[in-house]
Amino acid sequence: AMAGEGSTFRLRCSLLGHGQDVRGLTRGLFPEGSFVSVSRDRTARLWAPDGLNRGFTEMHCMSGHSNFVSCVCIIPPSDLYPRGLIATGGNDHNICIFTVDSSAPLYVLKGHKNTVCSLSSGKFGTLLSGSWDTTAKVWLNDRCMMTLQGHTAAIWAVKILPEQGLMLTGSADKTIKLWKAGRCERTFTGHEDCVRGLAILSEMEFLSCANDASVRRWQISGECLQVYYGHTNYIYSISVFPRCKDFVTTGEDRSLRIWKQGECAQTIRLPAQSVWCCCVLDNGDIVVGASDGIIRVFTESLERTASAEEIQAFENELAQASIDPKTGDLGDINADDLPGREHLKDPGTRDGQTRLIKDNGKVEAYQWSVSEGRWIKIGDVVGSSGATQQTSGKVLFEGKEYDYVFTIDVNENGPSYKLPYNITDDPWLTAYNFLQKNDLNPMFLDQVAKFIMDNTKGQTLLSTSNQFSDPFTDLGFFKIYFSSNVQRVTARTSFYSRHLGILLNALYCPSVGMDAYQSAAAKIENIYFPKKDAVTFDQANPTQILGKLKELNGSAAEEHKLTEDDLIILEKLLCATCNTSMETPTAQQLQTLWRAVNWPEDIVFPALDILRLSVRHPTVNENFCSEKEHVQFIILLLKFLNPKGKQANQLLALRALCNCFVSHAGQKLMMEQRDEIMTQAIETKSGNNKNIHIALATLTLNYAVCLHKVNNVEGKAQCLSVISTVMEVVQDLEAIFRLLVALGTLISDDTNAVQLAKSLGVDSQIKKYASVSEPAKVKECCRFVLNLL
Repeated sequence: AMAGEGSTFRLRCSLLGHGQDVRGLTRGLFPEGSFVSVSRDRTARLWAPDGLNRGFTEMHCMSGHSNFVSCVCIIPPSDLYPRGLIATGGNDHNICIFTVDSSAPLYVLKGHKNTVCSLSSGKFGTLLSGSWDTTAKVWLNDRCMMTLQGHTAAIWAVKILPEQGLMLTGSADKTIKLWKAGRCERTFTGHEDCVRGLAILSEMEFLSCANDASVRRWQISGECLQVYYGHTNYIYSISVFPRCKDFVTTGEDRSLRIWKQGECAQTIRLPAQSVWCCCVLDNGDIVVGASDGIIRVFTESLERTASAEEIQAFENELAQASIDPKTGDLGDINADDLPGREHLKDPGTRDGQTRLIKDNGKVEAYQWSVSEGRWIKIGDVVGSSGATQQTSGKVLFEGKEYDYVFTIDVNENGPSYKLPYNITDDPWLTAYNFLQKNDLNPMFLDQVAKFIMDNTKGQTLLSTSNQFSDPFTDLGFFKIYFSSNVQRVTARTSFYSRHLGILLNALYCPSVGMDAYQSAAAKIENIYFPKKDAVTFDQANPTQILGKLKELNGSAAEEHKLTEDDLIILEKLLCATCNTSMETPTAQQLQTLWRAVNWPEDIVFPALDILRLSVRHPTVNENFCSEKEHVQFIILLLKFLNPKGKQANQLLALRALCNCFVSHAGQKLMMEQRDEIMTQAIETKSGNNKNIHIALATLTLNYAVCLHKVNNVEGKAQCLSVISTVMEVVQDLEAIFRLLVALGTLISDDTNAVQLAKSLGVDSQIKKYASVSEPAKVKECCRFVLNLL
């Protein structure tokens, strides 16, 4: 029976199995109607519907994490794994991948530096993970393909969108980011606290929930369409019903809420403070996990509803729950002003409405059920519980959850420091990291570790308490007076300044250079890729370049002026490197060139052009790209790639980088500095200069040539991301052609790269070029690439 039949959700069953908080849930694929749960007890469990009754049976228990498990998702079926895979993320910074019928991991993904708290799977086997280390990572099979960097705090939620290449991340920095092909396209702002959950409504819309107790509906274009209020505390998870826009949320106010047509249609209270997670099954039933370690399933179907006895047992458990007034879930409570039991004779006005009464000196909380036309007791309101709350995850520090956050005073007048601690952590290691992070004297290691142990009563995750949840403190305030003075480390200055001087118009603009490719005659074999050698910019007019250099030298400031001898030296260098003389470039010539390329930005371009031509010569390449000189050389060229700088300089710097690939020393340097060079180079796409676009495409192609020879997965992923991003803005067909050759070279003989290109949606990006009539090479190359995809 589908949702809608009874129109009110009632308990279907309660499932015991986990020993601690259930932190994540996801709908399973096999067997049908199943789901997977993960817990602080370090396990994941697969549950399948019990054919005989309304319950579920635990099929098997999966272990592989050394700390608690916080999230789970299903990787869709593939040829190799026709029943799909199960991915779990944990506090041990790892992601474990399981087959549906194995209790040990098939493999483990390592790379995050902190808790992995969210997972989402996409087409072609891609997996997206979000972590407290502020990054998200894209994985393909057992490899990390790319890292998404941009958030300034923990990433609590991730989702891969239906349209290829689009991904969402939600963070404790209160923002949501949309990523395309590994680059941030848009940032969504509006939430006033940590974003905790994301859910996809369609290709164009999604939902988010946050610690600000609101749900927001967004358009991919950036507009917030609606804000939903109902919860009275943090909202931890959100899940959408199949084939409609209705959804469910769970949170720190002990409730599960069902939203229909934009309204909160039903509120179900649970006998646990933190309702961590929920998922919706194909039949519309809702599964929720909470801090009491129990999984509960709710259904609208009358035939799947629990027996009267089970429902009564659930209501009794709810009635006996203790509600802490400090959570604020029930508003401000003044026991003296509360009415007596007679107040329950009046019916409620809406489903989920709460009413407090005083009976024999005790404060009780009731909730109105529209479907049953009665007040249901949801617990006793107890007095302030002092320092410890029987709840999980209430202490947030820098967007992450901790069992304790202590405030440490170093001395009477000095600053105080926050010391976050989980009972699963090693007190000595925590103390050591705390001292390191705050530049405090390591002498205090014993003192801090002992302080942690004393104030957490030595609790560990495996303590034999009968309660499922761990004790947490509010921001406990303690003082340690450190006697000796602590030296502060001064802030380091930035690696290099990217400040650029005044920009003046160029009089001399270097020309494009001959087509590095000759179009193929109408042959059918693939002559385009994989490309084996670097493509260089060789065209030169030494007379024109020297003429411009002399002219600008005449107007240069005294400290930059070159002597007549210097100009003759540079002329000789140009002759030596443009093959018009047989001489080898000398150290004196290279020193003079280095002085010239450090001219002010508005007059440097002829010197950059000499550098672009010279670096093709083995001697010059070895000199500038060697271990000794390369840092200064790369800093110089990267400085000119600033998109706000002069376009002539951007163009010549890109061409110089392309020409570095001719020799071994240059290739080695370019590969070592790949991440920084590509990150900076891609910024030059913003100007609409076709020569710059061709140079940028050529640089990408030269990287593809090198990456085809070595199996560098991260490098290929970055290159594919650049190709996809640059394809969006480039119009010039020569640049498109070089990007197509780069793409073909990267994915030749590499099924992983083919899958990644597909998941980025590159195939749909390039289809239009298969019908370009002129030049024919664009169409031919494009068709060869599409054949691989």
